[in-house]
Amino acid sequence: MDFKEKRLFVTVGTTQFSKLIETIQQDEILYKLSSMGFKEIQFQVGTGKYEQKEHQVLKLKYTPFFDDFLGEVTKSDLVISHAGAGTCLEVLHTGKPLIVVINEDLMDNHQSELAEQLQSDEYLYFCTCNELVETLDKNLKSLRKYPKPNKQNFSNYLNKCMGFA
Repeated sequence: MDFKEKRLFVTVGTTQFSKLIETIQQDEILYKLSSMGFKEIQFQVGTGKYEQKEHQVLKLKYTPFFDDFLGEVTKSDLVISHAGAGTCLEVLHTGKPLIVVINEDLMDNHQSELAEQLQSDEYLYFCTCNELVETLDKNLKSLRKYPKPNKQNFSNYLNKCMGFA
């Protein structure tokens, strides 16, 4: 049994995704998170409109934006995020487990394609707001670590193209 007090970081990026905030504030989700050992939820709420809630067991904190986004990710045990490519990749590079929630209200939602591929590669789980409680039941420890970037790839490719390699 893991008795460590866990911290969840929820981020919607720089946009509005109030539906994600409202979904996580639902009693069913908060109960589930509490039963998983979470004691604190830090919401990064962007520019959306939402009602701040309080909870008897969980400490709920709300902030529009963070100067040290990666610091917030690093001190968390799980990240639940919108499907923005930059956010997904930043979180995956930290090695933290990630659940991506698709914003179904977006037109031409290309973000779902990225989330589907990253789930297919077993780096994260993705869902909609309506599927979040079921997704929380998945084995987060089975997710693969995202590979570190090879910073030499581009220069190697360029050298090959120029005939230097």
